[in-house]
Amino acid sequence: MHDTSEPKPAAPASGARQVWRRLRARRSALAAAAVLGLLVVLALAAPLLAALEGQDPTTYHDALVDSARGGVPIGSFGGVSAEHWLGVEPGTGRDLFVRLLYGARVSLVVALGATVVQVLVGVAVGLAAGLGNRLVDGALSHVTDVMVAMPLLVFAIALTAVVPEDFPRPALLVVVIGLIAWGGLARLVRAQTLGLKKLDFVSAARLGGGSPWRVARRELLPALAAPVITYAAVLLPSNIVLEASMSFLGVGVKAPTPSWGQMLSTATLWFRADPMYVLLPALLLFVTALAFTVLGDAVRTALDPREASRLRVGRRRGAGRADTAPTLEGAA
Repeated sequence: MHDTSEPKPAAPASGARQVWRRLRARRSALAAAAVLGLLVVLALAAPLLAALEGQDPTTYHDALVDSARGGVPIGSFGGVSAEHWLGVEPGTGRDLFVRLLYGARVSLVVALGATVVQVLVGVAVGLAAGLGNRLVDGALSHVTDVMVAMPLLVFAIALTAVVPEDFPRPALLVVVIGLIAWGGLARLVRAQTLGLKKLDFVSAARLGGGSPWRVARRELLPALAAPVITYAAVLLPSNIVLEASMSFLGVGVKAPTPSWGQMLSTATLWFRADPMYVLLPALLLFVTALAFTVLGDAVRTALDPREASRLRVGRRRGAGRADTAPTLEGAA
């Protein structure tokens, strides 16, 4: 006997699968993710790669710099050789390849750690303001306005300058950046929470006797996931640049711990005698920030169905114009 029943429709793809499908359709997002993945692998494998090259980030090599010329590396391209794959630092002779790898560790750890702190504080303050009464909302909104209006870099420099020198600088940068730059996310979460409070499923949960924490955890946080993830993707490149700026100004990571910003600060004295020492950390910083920005924009588009629909309509219209162009030319 043949089965005459109608075929069942295919189950719709889950939200995560739809987001992944939209991300996979954008070549720029895949390229940015590949660049960031490679950078993370290199940073995690820094000790292994340093051992493979036979160098470490702190050993001085005085014989590899020309003391008569003020410490310029001996050889072309900043002293590139079989033992030093990207050359050495001017003045110290420390291996540049290994210091760039360890500098990537510092930049990524500080940026990711600060972003996590910003997300936790921003979401907590935004939810408390959106769910609280008028007094709580007003007080937290004023605090948020102060944090948004505060000159971030100036205040961060002031905080790091008064902390004792022996305090671990990467941890200090995570705390300082994270506890200052959460105002924008708190505003976003508050606005989203005020809108979600008016929806039926949130009202039903509140009328059912659910505590504010229960309503926030079960009803609001899942609905807030998309805008929070999108905002966090924008914060990451900003935090990388901010960490580099603070290290460049001398209030971030201290020597001998390597940092891209610290290397750029030192390179200002050598950009004519040894351009490679300037170009390599600057190029890595630019590529990393650009990759995070491109991936963050792709995540924002993938999480917003309306944006994805507009892109699909635009592509269809473009394809339609391309298909009809030969016909119109032939008719003419």
